[in-house]
Parts: sequence; C-alpha cells; structure tokens
Amino acid sequence: MSEAVTSTVTSTSPPGLLASLDPLLRDWLPRQRWFAGKGRPVTGFSLVAATDLLPSEARLGLHHVLVRAHQQPVAGPGSPEEPGDCYQLLIGTREALPPRLAPALIGHVTEGPLAGRTAYDALYDTRPAEVLLEALRTRARIGGLRFEREGEAEIRTGLVPRLMTAEQSNSSLVYGDTFILKLLRRIVPGVNPDLELPLALSREDCPRVPAPAGWMVADLTGRTWVLGVLQPYVQGATDGWELALRELAKGEDFAAEARALGRATAEVHTALARALPTVTLGLGQIRQLADGMTGRLEEAARAVPLLRPYAPALRTAFTALGDLAAEGRTWTAQRVHGDLHLGQCLRSPSGQWSLIDFEGEPAKPLAERRMPQPPVRDVAGMLRSFDYAAHSADAPAPGWAESCRAAYCTGYAEAGGHDPRTDPVMLRACETDKAVYEVLYEARHRPDWLTVPLSAVRRLSTPEPA
Repeated sequence: MSEAVTSTVTSTSPPGLLASLDPLLRDWLPRQRWFAGKGRPVTGFSLVAATDLLPSEARLGLHHVLVRAHQQPVAGPGSPEEPGDCYQLLIGTREALPPRLAPALIGHVTEGPLAGRTAYDALYDTRPAEVLLEALRTRARIGGLRFEREGEAEIRTGLVPRLMTAEQSNSSLVYGDTFILKLLRRIVPGVNPDLELPLALSREDCPRVPAPAGWMVADLTGRTWVLGVLQPYVQGATDGWELALRELAKGEDFAAEARALGRATAEVHTALARALPTVTLGLGQIRQLADGMTGRLEEAARAVPLLRPYAPALRTAFTALGDLAAEGRTWTAQRVHGDLHLGQCLRSPSGQWSLIDFEGEPAKPLAERRMPQPPVRDVAGMLRSFDYAAHSADAPAPGWAESCRAAYCTGYAEAGGHDPRTDPVMLRACETDKAVYEVLYEARHRPDWLTVPLSAVRRLSTPEPA
C-alpha cells in the first residue's frame, strides 16, 4: 500500500505532508501504547485529513493529521487487504527540540515540505495544548475540524496544560486542574458513546458522570468523527484500581467502597434507562446473545489450550440462558458503560464516586458498542475487576474479592432496586463471557496474568446452585 492520498482527503496542510512524515511514522507509530496493530508491520499510510493549526513555516508548526495505517492482514501474505485503522495525530514541528521535549521525538524530516525540521508529538508541548483549549473556548472552525461547547459552559484562558503520562488507549491533557481533554487516538466515523452517553446523562442531571464542557469533531465524507471530549477534572481524585491496591497493601477492607461503587453504578444505569430507549430481549435476541458468547468461547479454546478442559462446563452457562428464555423469561436491555472496571471509576476526596470513559471496548465495532445490553454486563465487568485487584496484591488476601463482590451487589440493589444476584443465570453467563475474553487477552498480551482469569474459569465451571 503506497502513501498516496485517497480521494476522500480534506487538507489545509502543505501538499506532500504525509510523504515527509511516512518514514518516521513507520517506526514511531507502532511503538505507541495506543497503537492497536501490535506485531504486524506497517506497510503504508493513506491520508484521511490534515489541518494546520499553526502554520508549518512558523517557528512552531502544528499539524492535525488523521492517517490510516495499513498493515499485513492477520492471516498473512496473500490474504485480502484490510482497510487499516485510522489514527489521530497532533504533530508539532520545530527546527530543534528543547531537552524537555526529548520524550516526544518522532524524528528528523529529510524530505518534502517539512525537510530540515524535527517532528514530535505535540501533546507534550504547552503551546499546542493551549491551541486546542482556545479553539474549544472560541468554538473555532478550522478546515474540517469543529470545536464545540455545551451551552454557555465557561472555559477560562490561562489554564496551564499538562499531559497525563499514564499508559492508556487514548491521550489526555489536564488544564490547570479544571478540565481534562481526552483525545481519541484510534477513531471511527459515527456517534461515539464517549460523548453521547455523558451528554445524555448530563441532561438527566446525573452527578455520577462529569458533564462534557466541549468536544472536538471532524466533518469528513458526509459523516462526523468524534476526536476528543473536554470534561471537568475531578481534582484530587483517585481511580478505583489505585485505591483498591492501596487498601490491599495496607490490609484494609474495601467493602464499604465497593458498596458505594455499586450504588453509583446503579444510579448511572437508572439515568441511562431514562435518557435513552430500552428494549425487551425475548427468545430470539437471547439465543443470538448466547450464540455470540458460545462463539467467543470456542475461538478462545482453539487459541488457548489451557482453556479447553473447562469449555464444556462453561458452555452450560450460555445454554442455560437460552433454556430460560425458551421458558418465556425476558430481560430488559439498555445503554450501559460497556467496559466497566475499577480503573474507569474515580473517587473524589469527599468520597463521591464517578464513572468515566464511556467509549466501550475499543476493539469492538462502534455499532456493537452502541447496542442496548443487559445492565448486568457492567456488573460482571466490575466483579471481575475485584478479582484482578485481589490477585495483584503483594500478599494473599483471602476473601477480599468475595467481600467486595457481595458489597458491590448490595449497593447496586440499594440504589437500583434490583440485586444482580437474583438473576444468577444472566450474571453467570456475562461473567463467564468476560472471563473467556480475559483468558484470550492475557494469553496474547500478558501470559504472566493468565492465572487470574483461569481461576475464575475454574470457579464458573462449577456454579453454585441457583
């Protein structure tokens, strides 16, 4: 695949921009934490859009680039070529980088319109970060980029930006402990739940989710691509994963926090059910759901031999769900978080829990992430997260995960009026599906962690009587 520009490109940047950057991006892009195509070489790029936010001939240039990275197919040479993922890049250019920007280096450009300049990840730099916030403050329109604000939300000038350095699948800038701008890295066209759901919740006055103050989109090929969301920054907050590990290290109980987190989850689910349509899942829909779970189990068992002895028993979790639907049982499905775990929750210094990052599992297609789901899917994700935290402790913590799981469900029942444990068939099916996903993920990416989901697999293979 050449780096030729596709016919759908929109550009306010100099011609040949991608040709200048291509040799550098082939090495730099696969090394980024948020690059999805690990393990497969990049064979070329095609430009989707390029917009100059600061002119390239200035002392500091700033290019907003949407680029599609083409790679060898998973099945190997000769297989049909896949379209490639589209990535959002903010590339700064200078004659030379000051030492403070050394970690941001992409490379030195030797050809094309940027020849003689040094390219770097501009999110590490104060001035480019200020440009993004100013564009949101003024509701700017730059090329195909559109910067929006919610209502009359005030965005003050002079907020000092800093890049959050924690590894994640996107990138976030914090402005003066007032706002956080989450910039999506792998982007797709359409309505992104990371903007859609917090907006819907803010209009329901749900205090458990920070309301969007602004957002950044691209209008391309007749569709809208969500690029980033600006939300209030919860100053002094600790994410649930860090807090759980801290309490484990001190030998402290976490049940009270788990119960409060269950209440927060139920409140968000209740608000989402008010804000957006719900559907009833009958026999046909449940069979389709169970078939999908069974298919994922079979795929994982083929890839991970350690899972195979448990597969027949795990499959009964999905057949039991279908059997219950055949008896006339129905379930309500609604919009949910989609990727809920301790790391997606923030506890403020006052003790208030908030839920963040509504993007869902980025590997799934956008349409699938926006489908209504049984709320217990989120519950199952959190129950698995307690298990992961317990296994991450330096010293064994017998009963810690079980205590947290029970407290979480109790809190959920208090705020939502329904205890997930009273629907053991759906809960077991969703938790089994999540554990199977974890087995496959860990086998591919973190083999040392494989024992964590396998311990859940053993437990789920011999379920307690309903």
